[in-house]
Amino acid sequence: MPSAAASASAVPEAETPLVEVTGLRKYFPVRGGLFGGVVAQVRAVEDVSFSIKKGETLGLVGESGCGKTTVGRMLLRLLEPTAGSVRFAGHDLSTLGAGELRRLRPRMQIVFQDPYSSLNPRRSVGDAIGEPMFVHGLARGAKLDQRVCQLLERVGLPASYRSRYPHEFSGGQRQRVCIARALALGPELVVCDEAVSALDISIQAQILNLLSDLQDEYGLTYLFISHNLNVVRHIADRIAVMYLGKLAELADAETLFDDPQHPYTRALVSANPLPDPDAPLAPVELNGEIPSPLDPPAGCRFHTRCPSAFEPCSSVVPEVRLTQPPHQPREHRVFCHLYDDAPKPD
Repeated sequence: MPSAAASASAVPEAETPLVEVTGLRKYFPVRGGLFGGVVAQVRAVEDVSFSIKKGETLGLVGESGCGKTTVGRMLLRLLEPTAGSVRFAGHDLSTLGAGELRRLRPRMQIVFQDPYSSLNPRRSVGDAIGEPMFVHGLARGAKLDQRVCQLLERVGLPASYRSRYPHEFSGGQRQRVCIARALALGPELVVCDEAVSALDISIQAQILNLLSDLQDEYGLTYLFISHNLNVVRHIADRIAVMYLGKLAELADAETLFDDPQHPYTRALVSANPLPDPDAPLAPVELNGEIPSPLDPPAGCRFHTRCPSAFEPCSSVVPEVRLTQPPHQPREHRVFCHLYDDAPKPD
């Protein structure tokens, strides 16, 4: 698998971010009662902010249900945010009309978790890959067929497979088809939503290598969503950790694994299985269950399970702080009261 450290050094530090997310929130109404009125709100995402530089891979990790996929879909405006903004290449997506958003769509694509359900079983894979180009008027006839063949071959499948249907492929082959479809319009940003979690370990490695090669070749920018820390560690330049709809920590991949600072991140890293059978196993034990997003805890959302919780954690929402370990001068953001004395970002 590719080394994240190598690709991180290629990302210009001063470059204007391709994606800027500010104060993103998403509430889903819960209806009930005699007249079906709104009786509660599922607070799926709460005040999430981050940026992604052009050519960078940002990993977004956390337990199932923490809001990772919701963030990814709001990034492409597949879901409308309740509050906050997403800027892509200088455009505020929340202010764009249907026509403006349609013109911007080719530059933003997504690869879904399940490669079977994201393909129409009644259409050949050639049709699935060619449809975006046809709809956006990029190719017709022989040129369209030629482009479909090129994309299939680029993702490691023979061009002759374009007449086959999704059920004739393995899971890994179907995901290659989905990647080819995502590349069809020449995007700049690709959201990979658990793109390898449904695949066998050996196939995961092949798809990760393919994604890294495509990033180098086409200059792609990735938001890589996953619950698998080993996968994210190998592909991501930086990693953002989410818990119950909020960010807990954000740092470059090397720093996050070598020196996790939020208690939740420490628990995740300690529970991550290592390939070395002689490595010491000292997982951080967490008590209790994940609270419901219908009624999240006050203050820090992690305080009900945190082994380091103290007085302000249960009542005061922690602000983002910058911590810079001596061995790693890169920016390291932590949302935790343990670091209240650390400086705030500019």
